[in-house]
Amino acid sequence: MPFDLSQIGATSQSYRHTYGWRQQATYALGIGAKKSELRYLYESVAGGMQVFPTYAVVPAFEAVIELLTRAKTNFAMVVHGAQKIRAFRAAPSEGTLETVGTLRGIYDLKKLASLIITTETSHAGEPLFATEWNILVRGEGGFDGERPPKDEEAVSAPRDRDADWTVEHETSPEQALLYRISGDTNPLHADPEFAAAVGFAQGPLLHGLATYGHVARAAIEKTAGGNAIALVGMGAQFRNPVWPGDTIVTSGWNIGEGKVALVAHVKGRPDPVVTSAWATFTS
Repeated sequence: MPFDLSQIGATSQSYRHTYGWRQQATYALGIGAKKSELRYLYESVAGGMQVFPTYAVVPAFEAVIELLTRAKTNFAMVVHGAQKIRAFRAAPSEGTLETVGTLRGIYDLKKLASLIITTETSHAGEPLFATEWNILVRGEGGFDGERPPKDEEAVSAPRDRDADWTVEHETSPEQALLYRISGDTNPLHADPEFAAAVGFAQGPLLHGLATYGHVARAAIEKTAGGNAIALVGMGAQFRNPVWPGDTIVTSGWNIGEGKVALVAHVKGRPDPVVTSAWATFTS
């Protein structure tokens, strides 16, 4: 299905997203939060409920879907290629957010197409989050389009030393069914027949953004003592599928100035599932 290249540069409508403790707890559980992370799960916790910065992807979702639709994307062949978020300040524990997205480019990877979408989210008129989405469409390359620009922020893990830390997170067989409640209802993550029909005979995949959240939680635990508000930026490329029930093993290397290089594998499989990843923290 040909893309509508005239949509490059298009801006979405403004989307309102109202949230409170239920939305926050649902998202936190979707990315694997445990009872030891009660500040992200319980509305009456001492000091007030806190918001994971990676929640930035949730209010952005409708704008991303609008722009993918306007570009005439074949949703049956979509997979998530990479994700970035920026958090400009701590999000309030409840409120209404406004998000606008922009389709930055549609790029040709020969066998794949890559659509880059950015979003800006504000609260009470002030910037709160920014995101960048790299959405890959299988089998839709080869349209003689431009190659994507190099990602100047991507970070390779140091090869000359072991990781400074490693964290294992078990996911549940129901992890994708839980994560999808936060807004990504793509049947690839729920329907075994649909998954098989589009090339995943093993069954529905875990959302890339659920894996992203697990990796973020590992970095927050080891770099910021569990204080998610210290996370101000994160980027990652998704290399291989993760299935609900897999154990995600995240390794981190402190590379200075509050930045950590990250790689994630699935326990029992050699190839990484997340690479060229990084997180930045305030001091």
